[in-house]
Amino acid sequence: MIGVGEAFAPRYAQARRKFLEGCASAGLAVQSHVHPLPGRDGEELAMDVALDGDANAASLLIVSSGCHGVEGHCGSGVQVFALYDAEWREKARDQGVAVLYVHALNPHGFSHGRRVTHENVDLNRNFLDFSKPPPVNEAYASLHALLLPEQWPPSAANQAAIDSLIAREGLGFYQAAVSRGQYQFADGLFYGGNAPTWSNKTVREVLRTHAGRASRLGWIDLHTGLGPSGIGERIFAGRDDKAAYARANAWWGNSAAPVTSMYDGSSTSAFLTGLMCYALDDECPQAEHTSIALEYGTEPMLEVTAALRGDHWLHRHPQAPAELAEAIRARMFAAFYSDTDAWRGQVISQARQAMFQAVDGLE
Repeated sequence: MIGVGEAFAPRYAQARRKFLEGCASAGLAVQSHVHPLPGRDGEELAMDVALDGDANAASLLIVSSGCHGVEGHCGSGVQVFALYDAEWREKARDQGVAVLYVHALNPHGFSHGRRVTHENVDLNRNFLDFSKPPPVNEAYASLHALLLPEQWPPSAANQAAIDSLIAREGLGFYQAAVSRGQYQFADGLFYGGNAPTWSNKTVREVLRTHAGRASRLGWIDLHTGLGPSGIGERIFAGRDDKAAYARANAWWGNSAAPVTSMYDGSSTSAFLTGLMCYALDDECPQAEHTSIALEYGTEPMLEVTAALRGDHWLHRHPQAPAELAEAIRARMFAAFYSDTDAWRGQVISQARQAMFQAVDGLE
C-alpha cells in the first residue's frame, strides 16, 4: 500500500512512471501503445495497458484514465493506488474478475495540459460512424465566435454578451450548446472530429485484444470537471438501454445517490454525442457490458468553461506572451485537478468503493 498523495502526479511523465512502477510492483506486464508525437517536455507518450488476472476470464473490469487528457492526473492516481492495494487486488482475484488498467487514453492531452487530442478532438465525442453525416449542433455554431474571441482575456463586451445569453436562455442551454459535441469547427470547443483519432483507433485495438473473450464487462472511466468539488457522480455510460441502466444502478446506485443518466436529465452532464463507450458495441458484441463515467467535481461549471475557452484561444495563438500562456495553462490545471489532500482522498475513497461494487456486480 502507498499513501494517497504518493499515487498522484502533477505531470504526465511522472504519472506514467508511477503507473509503470506500480505494474512492476504488482508483477503485471505492460503493453505500451506509443503515440506518434512527443510530449510537452519531449518525453515519449503512450497509452499503457496492464491486465491483472486471467486473460480468458469471463468477467472483466476496465478502469481507464485520461480520456480527456488533463483529467488524467486524477484517473492515473486512482489506477496507481489500486496497483498497490492488496485488499482490492485480492477481492477481484477471489471473485474471478480480471481487471484491465488503461492508462492515459489521450496521452498527448495529458502531457500538454489539454483536454483534447493532438488533433484538437474531444475523444469522448469522436466515436461516430463517419461514413454518415455527423450530428449538427446549431446552438454551438451560433456561439463559436463568442466563445473564442480574438483577444484574451475577453473584452467586457464579450463577457456581457455571454452573461446576457445565459440570463435569457438559461445556464442549462449554455452548457448543452457548448459541451454536447460539434463537428463543424475544427478549432472549436468539444470538436468531435471528422475521422477516428489515434486514441479512438488504439482504444478499439485494446478492446479487441483484451475484452474480446469476456462475456461480462464493466467499465469505470475516470473524469473530472463537472459537479460539486470532490463528489464523484456515477454517470451511466452507454446507449439508451434500460436493462444496462438498471444493472448500473444495481451495481453502483443507492436511494441517496442513484446512477445518473443524460437520457433522463438526471445527470449534471448534457446530452452528448459520439461517446467512447459506444465502441463496446462494435468491438465486444459478445459481452454484456455495464459502464459508468465516474465524474469528480472541481470548479464551478462557468469557471471550467472559461478555462477551456482560454486553452483553445492559446492553441489558436501559440505566440501569446509567455506570462499569459502560463496563466492559461495554470487555470486549466486547476479546472480539472484540485491539488489538495482532501480532494485526492475523496477521489480515492469513492473510486475504490465503485471498483469493489463493480466486482460484486460482475460476479
